Amino acid sequence: MGVLQALIEHKISINIISGASAGALAGALFSEGYSPFEILDIFSKKKFYEFVRISFPRSGFLKVDGLKKLLNKHLKTKRLEELPVPLVVSATNFREGKIEYFESGQLIDVLIASSSIPFLFEMQKIDGIPYTDGGVMDNLPIEPIRSRCRNIIAVHVNPLGQYETVKNPLQIIERTFHLAVASAIQRKKSLADLFIEPQGLTEYGLLDLRKAKTIFQIGYDSAKEGLSNSKF
Repeated sequence: MGVLQALIEHKISINIISGASAGALAGALFSEGYSPFEILDIFSKKKFYEFVRISFPRSGFLKVDGLKKLLNKHLKTKRLEELPVPLVVSATNFREGKIEYFESGQLIDVLIASSSIPFLFEMQKIDGIPYTDGGVMDNLPIEPIRSRCRNIIAVHVNPLGQYETVKNPLQIIERTFHLAVASAIQRKKSLADLFIEPQGLTEYGLLDLRKAKTIFQIGYDSAKEGLSNSKF
């Protein structure tokens, strides 16, 4: 969201969005008309346990009932293809082992599918097919919109960083997830006209909502620096 705020201040028009996982959530709320600061406010007032409930489903340790409730409250658009700014959402088809890019369908179902971190969250079924986090197979979904854009600004918010001492099982899941996507990111960077990867984010976890305002600022500062050194 900090990056989006910097783009707005730079007077860059955003005509289409493509995202995976948290990027898809941010993209949907922004497309519907929420400002970056409004989206920050929505999430920064919540604690992680408010988004999930402990369960023992077959495909993950947690159900994201709270996240679904929050999205239902704030997203008035019900279908992906009806969003004011076109949004492409990547999700991993777990049954067939392939990436899929959604441009239509029930919006919240698609967003939850794209955001279901493996092992941690229960997989979302769409038309009977289980889906997991889009980042598993495409954490920077540029290809589906590259031919439709004059310029691509890509934002990667999971820099690998150096591994420290394990404090809990969640850190192992998170590190494994980052390792799975890291190699593909290097190749995809060449597809973007501007690539932004805020390095300060290595200090924070995927679910560290308590530091949302600090994370927002890191993204904002990184984007301002990148824009100042670019053609935009």
